[in-house]
Amino acid sequence: MERFRAFVAAYLVLSKDKQVLLSRRFNTGYQDGKYSLVAGHLDGGETAQQCIIREALEEIGITLNLEHLKVVHVMHRIAPDREYFDIYVYATEWSGDISNVEAEKCDELKWCLMDRLPENILPEVKFALENIKKNVHYSQFGWSS
Repeated sequence: MERFRAFVAAYLVLSKDKQVLLSRRFNTGYQDGKYSLVAGHLDGGETAQQCIIREALEEIGITLNLEHLKVVHVMHRIAPDREYFDIYVYATEWSGDISNVEAEKCDELKWCLMDRLPENILPEVKFALENIKKNVHYSQFGWSS
């Protein structure tokens, strides 16, 4: 019997002036038109922080420094077709100018106050950001009671 395997994704909580950088999904086939964070699946052989450093460069053209990253939340999430562990990594320092490098997958980048997130944000991301504001380090999402 094959062992269970969970998927692992890392999310960047890039923050400045009490705002977080959101990206609106476009042409991805999953929740297009909704806001999320810069994120991606771990490739294997990399830590969550290394993954988010790679994704930040690929998606928004900035360089993050490992010692300025902090894991602030882990979510165990069930989706219709798979199970995830989502790791949220916080950063307030970077080098380079933020730009939409993957315009074929994202049609807008915008800064939003943590207290005024848009209505069309992925519910799991909203839930994670709410937990991060409350300093809750672990949550579960999508599980039936």
